[in-house]
Amino acid sequence: MENQLFQLKFTSKQLEKQSKKSESNEKVQKTKLKKAIEQGNMDGAKIYAQNAIREKNQSLNYLRLASRIDAVASRVETAIRMKAVTGSMANIVKSMEKSMRNMDLEKITQVMDQFERQFEDLDVQSVYVENAMNQTTTLSTPADQVDLLISQVADEHGLSLGMQMGAVPNEKVQQVETDELAERLNRLKQKS
Repeated sequence: MENQLFQLKFTSKQLEKQSKKSESNEKVQKTKLKKAIEQGNMDGAKIYAQNAIREKNQSLNYLRLASRIDAVASRVETAIRMKAVTGSMANIVKSMEKSMRNMDLEKITQVMDQFERQFEDLDVQSVYVENAMNQTTTLSTPADQVDLLISQVADEHGLSLGMQMGAVPNEKVQQVETDELAERLNRLKQKS
């Protein structure tokens, strides 16, 4: 069991490293996104934005999995400790057996073992369901997230997208339209 505990902890550390690697890949993709926006390459920008979002999701998935493996490692460690405690308790039980003839220790042990097995089975099932749900939700990258990330990167670096994306309004155009409407309203008021 101790070897299994070591393997679980080692796997958890590897997943944490993979998460950090995905985070750095996300930063690289955001840098490429910035350059593509600067060059006016919106197709490339969308690809880099999709890659950045995918790397971010992958990083989070690695962290979730590392956390779950840490939880399993903690349970294995508890089992190892319980095994040692059980050995000590067995020695104590032998000496107390005479005074405890009225209690059925085997039955209590069986009930506790069954409870532990059912609890572990429930954990395995819930992890499986969560993994299945996570896989189905991370398979697609919504276009609105891609456009939002492009806009955020452009804003962070003071870049102008203009009307290249179509969905991103230009504030100067809106201001000019507002000023023209205000002038027309004033003219109409003066004529009346």
